[in-house]
Amino acid sequence: MSEILESYVAGRWSAGTGSGREVRDAVTGETVTRVSSEGLDLGAAVAHARAKGGPALRAMTFHERAAALKAAATAVHEGKDRLYELSARAGCTTRDAAVDIDGGTGTAFVYASLGRKGLPDARVVVEDEFIQLGKEGVFGGRHVLTSPHGISLQINAFNFPVWGMLEKLAPALLAGVPTIVKPATPTAYIAVEAVRMMIDSGALPEGSLQVVAGSIPGLLDELGGQDHIGFTGSADTAAALRGDPAVTRRSAHFNAEADSLNASVLGPDAAPGEPEFDLFVKELVTEMTVKAGQKCTAIRRALVPADRVDAVAEAVSERLAGVTIGAPGAEGVRMGALVGTEQRDDVRDAARRIAAAGTVVHGDLDRVDVVGADAERGAFLSPVLVRVDDADRAEPHEVEAFGPVSSLMGYRDAEHAVELLARGEGSLAGSVVSADADFVDRVVAGAAPWHGRLLVLDRDSAPESTGHGTPMPQLVHGGPGRAGGGQEEGGLRAVHAHLQRSAVQGSPAVLERLGSLGD
Repeated sequence: MSEILESYVAGRWSAGTGSGREVRDAVTGETVTRVSSEGLDLGAAVAHARAKGGPALRAMTFHERAAALKAAATAVHEGKDRLYELSARAGCTTRDAAVDIDGGTGTAFVYASLGRKGLPDARVVVEDEFIQLGKEGVFGGRHVLTSPHGISLQINAFNFPVWGMLEKLAPALLAGVPTIVKPATPTAYIAVEAVRMMIDSGALPEGSLQVVAGSIPGLLDELGGQDHIGFTGSADTAAALRGDPAVTRRSAHFNAEADSLNASVLGPDAAPGEPEFDLFVKELVTEMTVKAGQKCTAIRRALVPADRVDAVAEAVSERLAGVTIGAPGAEGVRMGALVGTEQRDDVRDAARRIAAAGTVVHGDLDRVDVVGADAERGAFLSPVLVRVDDADRAEPHEVEAFGPVSSLMGYRDAEHAVELLARGEGSLAGSVVSADADFVDRVVAGAAPWHGRLLVLDRDSAPESTGHGTPMPQLVHGGPGRAGGGQEEGGLRAVHAHLQRSAVQGSPAVLERLGSLGD
């Protein structure tokens, strides 16, 4: 029997007890590890974060925390070859792993820079100047931001074990809030290895970072109004967490990133042969195949002018036909496996529901040719493009297949495109690929209330564009409604979200002294 994956709790590495949950290699089906938190004292983890990590971080200035964050991220960056090896066992190609690992450390480096340049070399942020509240000017107020005396609990999804952790950890550390990481079980061994690198580096104060591999029964009972819970995963789990007494009664801060039926819109000006047409096709294929489509920002719905459905279907199918699927590292392989066979089966079931609303124009839900692996032992799935002739059918707007599956449908005009975008009931990311300024303006204005981020892609921005599916740490990541209603990243906004904002009232002299606290 494989060994239980260790957790880092209350200052030491220890494994849970019991048989644990088996985690298999996504490519070979072999057992990688077993995950269990049985026997771990989760109350001690919270107490350790409060007693050790919190005071140590709060004693540091923002600049000192930024330096510690940079050093911790550097340790992960220097050990990335090991993380690449582990990621291959989760079905990731080198390109897939780069999105997670290099994207994660890059995000942490951005935050370290923002902390040095945008925050004071102090422990308090003073937000504004004296706000006069009386006629004579002898009474007024200012706002200050201080570190809460709590912890940050991050509950992460399986698809980005490194980036998903670091993009939550960075603002929490800068804010002086210690973190407990609960990684998703299928890729917990990757997240734990990254945590081990940061702990071994000695860059972070003891108690500022812990990781629990496995379930966390009772941990939320320890949380209250000074604490933050950051969640990435399904809408159902988000709803359960949002309804926990830690949030509803004790007012722990809660942020969720959940399901999202993201869409990309091809403008009416983008005919075959135009740069925007080719950009649209390339983006769609990229989002279907990177991480085998297991991205919360991937394009699930492709909206194109009704008279261009055939041309887009043909162009996308041609590109997908050139994508070799198989074991990461095998010659020519561009798309790896899903994280596990259970996930593959879930995606197949969801794809069949979507396919019932249209016609599969590329791919096969039941078989796939792979290189360097066994198609049945590994969690492989063909990219699947479903043509939906009736764009008003419910399935493509309600069912998410969290894998290499997208639906293609036609729209009549800009207003119809906006209406279809809104049918997703809230998305993390949307894109408009067009050089028609009027069309772009109408779609952006109409779709913005339903999206956390909108990319406008054309021949001018393409050379530097980071693409439809890539959140950037300088901009907010999140979305309304179905997407969870939360926000992450967004530069210093994410740091401020972990700080307590208080209004301080008094005389000009008192409030002037507050200003010196932020120097």
